[in-house]
Amino acid sequence: MNDNLNLSNLPTIPVAPEGFKSGFVGIIGRPNVGKSTLMNQLIGQKIAITSPVSQTTRNRLRGILTTEKAQIIFVDTPGIHKPHHSLGKIIVKNAKTAINAVDIILLVVDSSTKSGGGDRYIIDLLKTVNQPIILGLNKSDQQPENYQEIDESYASLIQDYNWPILKFSALTGDGLENLQNSLIEQLDFGPYYYPPDLITDQPERFIMGELIREQILQMTRQEIPHSVAIAIEKVEETPKVTKIFAAINVERNSQKGIMIGQKGSMLKAIGTAAREQIQKLIAGEVYLKLFVKVEPQWRQSNLRLAEFGYRVEE
Repeated sequence: MNDNLNLSNLPTIPVAPEGFKSGFVGIIGRPNVGKSTLMNQLIGQKIAITSPVSQTTRNRLRGILTTEKAQIIFVDTPGIHKPHHSLGKIIVKNAKTAINAVDIILLVVDSSTKSGGGDRYIIDLLKTVNQPIILGLNKSDQQPENYQEIDESYASLIQDYNWPILKFSALTGDGLENLQNSLIEQLDFGPYYYPPDLITDQPERFIMGELIREQILQMTRQEIPHSVAIAIEKVEETPKVTKIFAAINVERNSQKGIMIGQKGSMLKAIGTAAREQIQKLIAGEVYLKLFVKVEPQWRQSNLRLAEFGYRVEE
């Protein structure tokens, strides 16, 4: 398996050269503005799942970009929104905690549409923040011809602040080199926080579970995605194949039926697509066995939330 993602096999962290910069950059914003896509593009490998469904990201996930001049640790946070259950409260609290735990804040907005109340709410949260803040206008490739009005709607929100505005497309990569250079300019001189070849601080099991959940988000009905938690029950490694046994936890029997599908068709489709993604992650053959469990109201249970890895982060 890929040791780049295995914290138990970390290589020695070297001493940084003179003039080296490093630090943590928090990527924040409303749900579905492209934060995870942005981090994947900057890192150069898929470590955060993406989908058209809002609130896809649940945990703070660190992606590590190391260049000759700097090491940037990107903290991809869940979209800040009004929570409706215990899981949602944990998600939003963790996102807000990240604001005060990073060196630079990259506020990402969707520049394919004008600013709204959700953007104003987040900017209001940032009023008392001391760290440097960059306003990133994402989805530049999707802007209409009258994009000037959209850009102005965001510029007017921060007219009282001296925040630089950068436009880019996380999907196409346009403008990301400029963004990366701007972030490095604002970082302080510092050490390597992680080995140079590490791209995330999350163990492989976590990312395996996220890749399974990504396929569920993309394939199932609207009522399913936020009711799902993945538990990697067992991983068996052999020289030829990695066997993964994972439980898909839902809240109701009706959701279990949808997840399995007619004659197991949905579960098979999810498993096939997830297996292909996991094989890219570990660069080897994968056998993936999925089964579905019903855990009533797990999103309201602090015990179940903790079991599935959702905790309030300090």
